[in-house]
Formats: sequence, C-alpha cells, structure tokens
Amino acid sequence: MISALVLAGGASSRMGRNKALLMFDGEPLVARVVRTLATLTEDVVIVSNDAAPYRFLQRPIVPDVQPGYGPLMGLYSGLRAVSGELVLLVAVDMPFLSQRFMRYLLEQAPEYDVVIPQAHDRLHPLCAVYRRQTCLPAIEQAIARRQRRLIAFHAQVRVRVVSEPELRRLSSDLRALMNVNTPAELAVAEQLLGGTLTR
Repeated sequence: MISALVLAGGASSRMGRNKALLMFDGEPLVARVVRTLATLTEDVVIVSNDAAPYRFLQRPIVPDVQPGYGPLMGLYSGLRAVSGELVLLVAVDMPFLSQRFMRYLLEQAPEYDVVIPQAHDRLHPLCAVYRRQTCLPAIEQAIARRQRRLIAFHAQVRVRVVSEPELRRLSSDLRALMNVNTPAELAVAEQLLGGTLTR
C-alpha cells in the first residue's frame, strides 16, 4: 500500500503569505498537489501544526510530534500516522507535480528505503519516496542526535538517487520539481503555465 504526505508547515516568510493557499490555475496550490497525489493513493495526509487552513481538503491533518525540528520532524510525524509501506513526501508548493514523475520514483523503490531525485547539483528530499518501516527508526536516531536535515538519516538506509538525466526523460525542463518560495518564482511558474516561458 502507498501513502502520501503533503508537508504544509513552514512560515512562508519569503512569499509573505501562506504558499499553500496561493491560487494557481484556479485552485489553491495545496489542493492542486493533493489532487495529483490522489491519483496514486487515497491515503493522502497533510502535515501541519495549524489544521484550520486545510480542513476544506477533507483529508487527515497531522501535527509534528515535537515542534521545532523542521521538515525532518514533519516526515517522521507523517510516517507514524500513515499505513502505507511506501510513502510519497512532497512539499506543498510544487505546482507542476506530476503523476508520471511520482510513479517513476515509486517504481524504483522495491530494493530501497529512500528514492530521491538529484537535479541542479542537489538532492530533493521534499519530492521523494520513503519506506516507513526502515526510515522511522533511522529518523528516530537522527532526532535523538539532534540532527534536523532531511537527509540526516540516509547513511542508515538504502538510498536510490535518481539522476538528472533520468529525471529529464520524465520532465524535460524539470518543472515537476519546481518549488515556488517567492513571488518571483510564482510569476515564473505562471509564465510556464501559460506557455509564455520555456526553461
């Protein structure tokens, strides 16, 4: 069974308002992300310490077990709350998240505990697949060491890094990995949506 987590925490300080509720192509970003994930699994959970903005989605909302640890605690809290063995984790601000892209990541998972894209010379842990049974204890150990990075536990599990050439076969301009953290990035995404900008 597959589950999915939408990480909706964070202060959205660079955007100046809650990114999750920004309208994009006629719907809030968070609704767009949830709708894409719902084509892969019915078990879609929102991870946020403030449930009120997301009740309209009619999805379970899970708070951090222990606030103050950032995305790693969000992943940990979400993994504890879902029942699927393979768990998709995505950020709330990914306007071009695609079913094809996420399905490919899932297809790489049978022999691994983490499947994570690498593009633009960095890993993308907020658009990745995690195996619940093996990642939970490894994350617990990282938290006990007071580590906060989302990749802090990778040395303890089997990791499949999906290379940029592989990713470009699925999303030639890598827009499937795009985040919108600032008004300028949102404007770029809107231009991509309208076909007035190529990447």
